Amino acid sequence: MAEQRRDAERDAEQVRIRAELVATARRTVADGLVVGTSGNVSARVGDLVLVTPSGLPYDRLTPDHITGVDLTGRQVLGTLVPTSELPMHLAVYRTTDARAVVHTHAVHATAVSTLVPELPLVHYMAAALGGPVRVAPYATYGTDELAGNMLRALAGRSGCLLQNHGTLTYGTTLDQAYDRTAQLEWMCRLWLTASSVPGLTPSLLTEAQLAEVGERLREYGQRR
Repeated sequence: MAEQRRDAERDAEQVRIRAELVATARRTVADGLVVGTSGNVSARVGDLVLVTPSGLPYDRLTPDHITGVDLTGRQVLGTLVPTSELPMHLAVYRTTDARAVVHTHAVHATAVSTLVPELPLVHYMAAALGGPVRVAPYATYGTDELAGNMLRALAGRSGCLLQNHGTLTYGTTLDQAYDRTAQLEWMCRLWLTASSVPGLTPSLLTEAQLAEVGERLREYGQRR
């Protein structure tokens, strides 16, 4: 009886997460973070990774289209091919406590990735991603090389830029992973806007100032 209850709870969680994946994927389009079938999202349920499929427009995506793989990448759920960026998603889950990953081709973040090796500290919300956001060196999409570059850029961070490619963020929930993506795109847009003013250079925060914000963010939010 206890085993049947656990199985029912697991199945119910999978149903919920699959619906959340569809909603998050569609949100990336609505918010202008991806175009066409670019970008992908995933969530971990136990040792199962639920992920959006490859090449399916998000306006046609349903929970039944979501695919599932184990941590080795072996497909165990669904009939569609998982996203081509599966190596990046699995690398995050194997090396962090992530429960959700969001990858986008956000235009301002991608632009920044072509200009600098690290997003300048133009705003204190960089602390919400663990510190200055690094740029992972370019590698062909869907490769283990790209996944390795991404992991090095993610060290001590919950988000990074992918050179000439886009962004990747993770979190304990899909909402958190998505919010981090949105914050990263906003900071990139802010820096591009400020640095485009002729004859002026944006003021930047120091590492010490960012560390102070990091401490305050640990207590941010509603208290009981």
